[in-house]
Amino acid sequence: MAVAETLETLCRLDGISGDEVRVAEYIIERIKDKCEYTIDPLGNIIAFKKGKNRAPLKLAMSAHMDEVGLIVTYINPDGSLCFDTAGGIDVRILCGKRVFVGDGRIPGVIGAKALHLLSESERNTCRLTDLTIDIGCNDRESARALVSLGDSVVFDSQFLYFGDDMLCSKAIDDRAGCAIELELIDMPLEYDMQFIFTVQEEVGLRGSGAAAFTAAPDTAIVLEATTASDIPSSSEEKRVCEVGFGPVISYMDRRTIYDKQLYSLALETAKENGIPAQTKTLIAGGNDAGAISVSGKGVRTAAISLPCRYLHTPSCVISRKDLENTLKLTKKFADRIMKI
Repeated sequence: MAVAETLETLCRLDGISGDEVRVAEYIIERIKDKCEYTIDPLGNIIAFKKGKNRAPLKLAMSAHMDEVGLIVTYINPDGSLCFDTAGGIDVRILCGKRVFVGDGRIPGVIGAKALHLLSESERNTCRLTDLTIDIGCNDRESARALVSLGDSVVFDSQFLYFGDDMLCSKAIDDRAGCAIELELIDMPLEYDMQFIFTVQEEVGLRGSGAAAFTAAPDTAIVLEATTASDIPSSSEEKRVCEVGFGPVISYMDRRTIYDKQLYSLALETAKENGIPAQTKTLIAGGNDAGAISVSGKGVRTAAISLPCRYLHTPSCVISRKDLENTLKLTKKFADRIMKI
């Protein structure tokens, strides 16, 4: 299966932080006959696939299964739902969005006071407490028959191919990394390798520390989607990275200073294989590397990320070519690491 097709399948699944079971079930179905795997108490999947050669060191790939979303916290007397966020979501993007609530995927709409009823000061602010989810119920009792406190809420988002080979969907962060790992597992490998699919990254890297402790790799490659702010209003240095310019190789973010030798090796690997690559122009964000790198005795860690516009929204946008080049670079880079 092509990596874009795998990504589409993964993005259509629901799995906010702490509720990743549907994503995990699909991943297990894909890998169960191809490699060994275990599931830890948190729900992380830790897989091992043998390569043609015994690995000189323990190398692990890691990507997180969870997506940002919402969680029901209260049912109002009028049947509307109060909610909080699971992961970092810009409140400004929520009003008017369609969502699905709970295991029954009850359809709903996030609503707020109508614009023409807002005071001037209210028009300049947007608070989570001003928003509710309308599931079409007229009272608390009818709403309770459909949803419960603690239910997960996901964006109702279409997977879309559009423009100049672009892809748009919810959950590209980090189903893209999961898709790349699944494609690598499908391929013949030169060396033995571990593949980790983590939970709860979006709420504080909670799964990856435990998974890395169990897997105990010497070196890790974290696969992620990262913020591309390549829009007209962003100055050059604030663009962070740009869609269409290839995978992003990080030297530092808000959680991790990456191994300098691995950083240089990743850039060299891209250049030698004619794969376009870039690095961030701004120290921003963070990912599971922040927990993996300091796990156990310490883990040499590199990050290869996919540039993504409108991260943590129902409409993340990436380049299909970037996705394919991230897969290519990851495989070449893993082989190079084994020869250090």
